[in-house]
Amino acid sequence: MKSNRLEAFSDGVLAIIITIMVLELRTPESHTLRGLWDETGLGLLTYLLSFVYVGIYWSNHHHLFQVTRHVDGTVLWANLHLLFWLSLYPLTTRWMDESDLALVPTVVYGVNLLLSAVAYSLLVLAIRRLPTSAHFGEVFGADYKGKASLALYALGIGLCFVQTWLGVIPFVVVALMWLIPDRRVERWLQDRDEMPRPGSDGSAV
Repeated sequence: MKSNRLEAFSDGVLAIIITIMVLELRTPESHTLRGLWDETGLGLLTYLLSFVYVGIYWSNHHHLFQVTRHVDGTVLWANLHLLFWLSLYPLTTRWMDESDLALVPTVVYGVNLLLSAVAYSLLVLAIRRLPTSAHFGEVFGADYKGKASLALYALGIGLCFVQTWLGVIPFVVVALMWLIPDRRVERWLQDRDEMPRPGSDGSAV
């Protein structure tokens, strides 16, 4: 099966997630910048963090399916599993914001981030097992960045039990780490396009 419908559906869900998150921001009663910060500051910061995460997943999802030739039922369900955890971002983000970074809501937010990352890894594994995905090892290699992210999420969840603001630091670090563009897919696609094709030297195809 081709992946067109899967990609279109995923793009739509991610757009809705971002829309829900921004609609849940509280409008400040004050008409000053100070009032905006005092009444909505934390909400804006948590929204920004979750927005960046959704953007990262959208970008990585797009790159992933640039090198995915076919999908099957397992891939479809793995993708739905990922979308399930991402769709909880508006809930866990708002809970963490309204609690002023209380322990349980912040831990739940961290677990949401961790399980989203696990779901993405499972999606990659589901695609990698397909006979048409033998090139995935060449494209993604050992994926040290993904493994480091899982470790940082676990560290952040643990640090929440010391001080919740300490726990948020690894979550921010992961987001910043993935803001640096991942060039693996782009390099592979570029190398593939630059490979000489039969007949490109003027010989008969």
